[in-house]
Amino acid sequence: MIRDGGHVVTDVTVRIVPKKGGQEIKYEVSDAQVRTHGGIPVFGLYPDYQNTVEVSYTKSGWGKSERVEKEIYKIYAGPVNLDQGGYATEGKLFQAKVKKVDPKFKDRLILINNLSVAPYAHTSQVVWNNPMGGALEWNFAALNAILDTTGEVRWYMNPTAIYDAENIYKAGVMMGFRQNKDGAFTWGYGQRYVKYDLMGREIFNRRLPTGYGDFSHAMDPMQNGNYLLRVAKSDLARADGKRVRTVRDVIIEVDENGKVVDEWRLFDILDPYRDNVIKVLDQGAVCLNIDASQAGKTLSAEDLAKMDESDHFGDIAGTGPGRNWAHVNSVDYDPSDDSIIISSRHQSAVIKIGRDKKVKWIMGSPEGWKGELAKKVLVPVQNGKKVACEGSTCEGDFDWSWTQHTGWRIDSKSNKDVFYLSVFDNGDSRGMEQPALPEMKYSRAVVYKIDQKAGTVEQIWEYGKERGHEWYSPVTSLTEYQADKDSVFVYSATAGAQFNLKTGGFESAPNPFIEEFNWGEKEPALEIQLINTQGFQAMPVDLKKAFGN
Repeated sequence: MIRDGGHVVTDVTVRIVPKKGGQEIKYEVSDAQVRTHGGIPVFGLYPDYQNTVEVSYTKSGWGKSERVEKEIYKIYAGPVNLDQGGYATEGKLFQAKVKKVDPKFKDRLILINNLSVAPYAHTSQVVWNNPMGGALEWNFAALNAILDTTGEVRWYMNPTAIYDAENIYKAGVMMGFRQNKDGAFTWGYGQRYVKYDLMGREIFNRRLPTGYGDFSHAMDPMQNGNYLLRVAKSDLARADGKRVRTVRDVIIEVDENGKVVDEWRLFDILDPYRDNVIKVLDQGAVCLNIDASQAGKTLSAEDLAKMDESDHFGDIAGTGPGRNWAHVNSVDYDPSDDSIIISSRHQSAVIKIGRDKKVKWIMGSPEGWKGELAKKVLVPVQNGKKVACEGSTCEGDFDWSWTQHTGWRIDSKSNKDVFYLSVFDNGDSRGMEQPALPEMKYSRAVVYKIDQKAGTVEQIWEYGKERGHEWYSPVTSLTEYQADKDSVFVYSATAGAQFNLKTGGFESAPNPFIEEFNWGEKEPALEIQLINTQGFQAMPVDLKKAFGN
């Protein structure tokens, strides 16, 4: 912060002078932001570097006013002071290989939301007491930073003030980062959901409501100022009388004061015993439960039957409440009809559900859906004609999404009748089977066009199939439309992990790909690859929102 010195400071512009060949950061600061912070917020300094910062502003007080056109500060920012473990390379928080930057995208600033996987000094593991189960054990430390398009770190989060790996109510994987319309960021971790601005100012930091637990993956800011959180029930009495903690299968809506105004209990709305996808999942990578020794193995009907007869509950792939039958990894809101859209990894389906808790449509393979739910499965079309499908396989280029992440509405292109959907199709269990060779797996970024009246779905864009296994991300990742540049941003977040078939272990963390595409184009206008890091999500940061509100 450059303090206001006791003056009224207005009309502020900040410029971080770039290194030679580096990326300029320049932004305007609203008068409200100056008042809020007691001065001029300085964002985007290079670490371990004597930065040159130019500011212009108007200074007034006691009836006098003075315009300062350029004031220069020399500000040293220390090196990234964040414990790193596992696969950190070359003393950097992230090692980035910049492969392509179209001039249209050179001003991009990209928030990286990654994980520090074990071995790591400040990572711990805890589980809820069985037989109730739950999904508390994800407690990887956070690696959150903002990169520019030259691969330089320009901001990072030191989470120690709000994170404690040894306290279950202050630990957990940081996930679900979204930049709100006021410029601040919301996300959750473990048993908390929070909101902070880019300067680290706390807006709120709350425990989950008492009846719910185990946040992960998704916190969506709604247009009405409320938030959708992907959680679980802390205590559920099943139909058989058993009491369980459920796993990633409840959505709650909380208002700005933390009151729960609504809930979607997916085990009541969907079929928690649909096992078609569960039986063909690669058990070596069930989201972040990575176990190389189980790579390529699947569950049989007998395995599931034995599990269902037992009291074995918790974060395990299985059927029924209390097990990981749904694995919802994103939630979005459609204000045109007051509905939510969820991505269920373990059903390989993106599903729209109304406020009345009725399913509006299912974008996924028709196999295994029963009764009224079977009627909600969308019909694939291409160029106005129905696509011929048999089971889970369709002719032509159309494909369903498989163990997908981020099923999000493209708001600026959608209306109450036509729904544009962006999805990262991870690709495990594609076609409701495991391929003959693991190297045959691939992932895709996809955009679908859904005619909600006709109940049809058309695949209008895809990328990744042509990249083959090198671009394959078994878990995590993101596909998101960016209205400011009419583009599609993609993060293939767990691509390129080196696996040793002899030892059954990983020799490196993944090497994720960041890409951004002009709408409709098949080749990326921006491509950056990160080296040796466990990716979760990434997204552009808007400084106009952050400092202009």
